[in-house]
Amino acid sequence: MGLRFIDGNEAVVLGALYAGCRFFAGYPITPASSILEGMVEALPPLGGIAVQGEDEIASIGYCLGASMAGMKAMTATSGPGISLYSENISFAIGSEIPIVIVNVMRQGPSTGSATRAADGDIQFMRWGQSGGLPVIVLAPADAHDCFTLTVHAFNLAERFRCPVFLASNKEIGLTRETVQMERLERPEVLNRTRHTSGDFVPFAVHSGRDVPDFLPIGGAVPVRQTSSTHGKDGYITVDPEEIQASMERLKKKVESQVDAFTFFDLEQRERSKTLVITYGATSRAVRAACRRLDDRGIPVSLLVLKTLWPVPERLIARVAKENEGRILVVEMNLGQYVSEIQRIVCDRKVDFLGRMCGRLISPDEIMWELLDE
Repeated sequence: MGLRFIDGNEAVVLGALYAGCRFFAGYPITPASSILEGMVEALPPLGGIAVQGEDEIASIGYCLGASMAGMKAMTATSGPGISLYSENISFAIGSEIPIVIVNVMRQGPSTGSATRAADGDIQFMRWGQSGGLPVIVLAPADAHDCFTLTVHAFNLAERFRCPVFLASNKEIGLTRETVQMERLERPEVLNRTRHTSGDFVPFAVHSGRDVPDFLPIGGAVPVRQTSSTHGKDGYITVDPEEIQASMERLKKKVESQVDAFTFFDLEQRERSKTLVITYGATSRAVRAACRRLDDRGIPVSLLVLKTLWPVPERLIARVAKENEGRILVVEMNLGQYVSEIQRIVCDRKVDFLGRMCGRLISPDEIMWELLDE
């Protein structure tokens, strides 16, 4: 314990181990490779399994199989890998297979710039699967967040039986900083609810619950899993009413509970006439800019979102209402989340500052934007 000098990727490894992850599979890709290396080193001594797959498709497939067998599973990649994960992400959503997917984003599109950062996958993580059903995306700002949000990501994957993304970034993943290990927030670790008695129907949901009980494949009781549209019994169905009810449940189970997993930092300043909303690596530059302006007697409030999807609409609406005047959204892309803010506070002036060229937005640039009203 004590002080450790670690980067975000190392913090993700530590958070995954703390959460009970015992299976990891991934394929090397900059800037996520050190997560694979860390899990290969850490898991075998704990009785876990770490695999370098032959490619990204195999890697996420291994994870889904391990999860269906009852293990907590994680994979890590970057934008090009998310492209290859797409079909299996859809499989995980439709078949309710818990998995944590770490996306250490880099400059895109396509192969892009492997050693340059950007937050260009924000919409891609939300919509990069067939069906358009919701996923959960958490966005760390530093190594502390990488640890704590990784634990939350496992808890949410277990609770809702769905894929959960950790939207990291090259600057967060590969920047070392001092972390006081005793001060890390350590959420209580949750496990998925297992079937204990009676007949097992793989996708039947008990009254008062929103996900089916879990029974691992490979045991005495046969468990059906299919990527095709299925009924409660796990067999393919074409019954429109049964399909519609299933789709609505998959949507509602995640979206209706977003207030319970809305993570954020809020710096509310009295007499502020501007609210800045941001997330990820950019939030540290925004925080520095706001403090410099505060020192000059120019108060600016700051909201750092750490839950991006589903959109925490009630939080954004409440904070916007408490801060009259201009709203500025700062992103390390060409504007992927600002439209969500505009949709929620449609009667307000919402400005945007963004860039996607592999270079961070500096505190000075944010200050000039805030002063140039």
